Amino acid sequence: MKAKVYIRGCAAISAQESFSGGFVPQPVTLAEHNMMRAKEPDYKGFIAPNNLRRMSRMLKMGLTAALQCLRNSGLQVPDAIITGTGKGSLQDTERFLHDIRQYAEAALNPTPFIQSTYNSVNGLIALQQQCTRYNNTFVHRGFSFEHAVLDGLLLLNEGNAVNVLAGGFDEITAEHFYIKSRIGYWKEQLTQPADLYTANTPGSIAGEGAVFFVLSTEPAAVRLEGLKMIYKPSQETLSQSLEAFLAQHQVTAADIDLLITGQSGDTNYDHFYHDLQSRYFPQTTSEPFKHLCGEYDTASAFALWMAVQRMEAEPSLKRVLIYNHFYGEQHAFFLLSR
Repeated sequence: MKAKVYIRGCAAISAQESFSGGFVPQPVTLAEHNMMRAKEPDYKGFIAPNNLRRMSRMLKMGLTAALQCLRNSGLQVPDAIITGTGKGSLQDTERFLHDIRQYAEAALNPTPFIQSTYNSVNGLIALQQQCTRYNNTFVHRGFSFEHAVLDGLLLLNEGNAVNVLAGGFDEITAEHFYIKSRIGYWKEQLTQPADLYTANTPGSIAGEGAVFFVLSTEPAAVRLEGLKMIYKPSQETLSQSLEAFLAQHQVTAADIDLLITGQSGDTNYDHFYHDLQSRYFPQTTSEPFKHLCGEYDTASAFALWMAVQRMEAEPSLKRVLIYNHFYGEQHAFFLLSR
């Protein structure tokens, strides 16, 4: 069975005003570090006050984005809950590790450990919606969200589900920012997101976010035609993979109306985007997205959300291609159509 898969609804918490609707791209202004924080919504309409005070920031963001996605889709209980995350709840992990050191491994509070597990957001969503069906979490660095979507596509194609809640989430903390800065993940000098692509320096700007989608076999405005992942390709292998991916879906590069790229402003890795764009899409409208959300393992979820917003707002966009990679290792294409 080869089912057509549509995006029935979505919701995003990011550094943009993406949660309340009416998305207008607006790069934020950074004051001190190359780090973009998500603009968190008012959680009171989603989480009971007695639970809210016990939950970490990542859990609040993930659960709230998922619940808003279900509301936007007019769905109460999905047939499956599948998520991807690169790091899980960093805040809880760091707190638990600090407690181990502070209390010499004695009298530890188990709550941070429980909430730091990668699948804690999935569990909270399932508890909140009383969903006892398929529940899975993928932790594959820059392929985490992609594998969540792939798993959802497999369930839908096999006829084992009609509506799948799939999402990606990651957070940034001060400690994680410092650790990754030691291996060159971030730009050394303060760089504003508006200058990300012209700074011409190594590293990027850290980001975070929680984005969810309801993938469905029921028709909707935007169709997810396909997904392709490539691990550590050469430039030539990447080109061959793109050609094969487009041919598989019976489209050519000229059929793409909008190309959304994961350019991060990192001079070590942006050549992948420049080469592919000049070779296959010299006349195609191209838009980067990481000056809006920052770089993180599941940033491609924000790109997918942005593509859906653009296609819903602009009927002239028939086909949108997303190309993103995570520090030159995990590369992925998403193809959307009507």
